[in-house]
Amino acid sequence: MSTCKLRLFLVRHAQSASNLDAWVNAQLPDHRIGLSDKGHEQAAQAGNALADYLTATASVGPIRILTSPYQRTRQTSYAIQSALQARGFRCDQLEAVELRELEFGLFDGIPDEDLPRLFPREYEHYQKHVRFSGKFFAQMPQGESRCQVAERVKGVFGTVLRDASNGIDAIRDFVVVTHGVTLRCFRMQWMHYPWEWFEAQKNPRNASIQLIEGAPGQGYTDSLLYKGFRSVYRSWQSRREEGAVGSTAQ
Repeated sequence: MSTCKLRLFLVRHAQSASNLDAWVNAQLPDHRIGLSDKGHEQAAQAGNALADYLTATASVGPIRILTSPYQRTRQTSYAIQSALQARGFRCDQLEAVELRELEFGLFDGIPDEDLPRLFPREYEHYQKHVRFSGKFFAQMPQGESRCQVAERVKGVFGTVLRDASNGIDAIRDFVVVTHGVTLRCFRMQWMHYPWEWFEAQKNPRNASIQLIEGAPGQGYTDSLLYKGFRSVYRSWQSRREEGAVGSTAQ
């Protein structure tokens, strides 16, 4: 394993239905929100872009897709898997709950302007932590902080390193399909970036592909492989889609 080169393709899910209709957030739990029609097209395009790259780099080994269990990430990962298999690549898919979206707790599905009225103490408590320590450490009431997402996402690392060291059956290429905040947390933890790096980063575009490449003990590089698609967030659904609380997406 010390000389085995590893490639991690980090994919943010394609455009979701809530990008087009903010009220989807209030009607469905976060994990049930699927892709829009355009999102399905974006996911297929990302799969083809990944297949092009794997073809150009002469990838011949098996590919493992690790995906968040949310509907929009499942649909994105299925489209990617279909595109890869159509091009002759061997790939399988596993779900990992560690890759789920940031949990918003009491604030989930509530318009920003209603938070101070519905949850005055909880909202002020959260905002106090944001003011003093930033969003990374501030925990959503009955939900999570970004720091907690960064802690749990490391649970996937053991799976990756185990599968990459499995002798003649070792997997070199992994596709990780997840959410914006979770993807940033994955990059931060794998690359040993400081939390200030996380705070300074914006979420990647829908269906974008980030490539982490290297080998244990030899270092890794982190680069953008496929830029994906920009979505126009309508009002308060930006909180869910971008992992922000407030009318302006981070």
